[in-house]
Amino acid sequence: MGTWDIGHFDNDTAADFSGTLDEAAPEEREGLVRGVLTVVAETAAEDYLDSYEAAQAVAAAALVAAQCPGGEPVTTSYGPDEPLPTFAADLRPLAVQALDRTVADESELAELWEESEENEDWRRTIKDLRAVLAPEPEPAAEALADL
Repeated sequence: MGTWDIGHFDNDTAADFSGTLDEAAPEEREGLVRGVLTVVAETAAEDYLDSYEAAQAVAAAALVAAQCPGGEPVTTSYGPDEPLPTFAADLRPLAVQALDRTVADESELAELWEESEENEDWRRTIKDLRAVLAPEPEPAAEALADL
């Protein structure tokens, strides 16, 4: 995999995934995102996760997160050019599962980043993406009053 930076689309696989989305009919784009996330999320913990699948899942999760409150728009030239549909809310927890699997044991992408000086920075980008997809709930007003 050709990788040039730590961004979610800064590798050949993610850029190719963007091209696939652009070439797909508009009504097929959510299904492609869902499919990539599902494959990674459903990869058993003891099974080895290929970096190709993981890189696509990170890109797909970034697209889902971009539509969440606090999400960063995908502005890189390596992201999709064509408009994406408004994704169903059930893609958020699926994206979280895929990200968790991507950074877990038996993940080639995680192993490749561990060998890099940018490992901590890359992991921080995944953590930040995950936080947008599954934000911590705000404490209730009563709980704050008890403090």
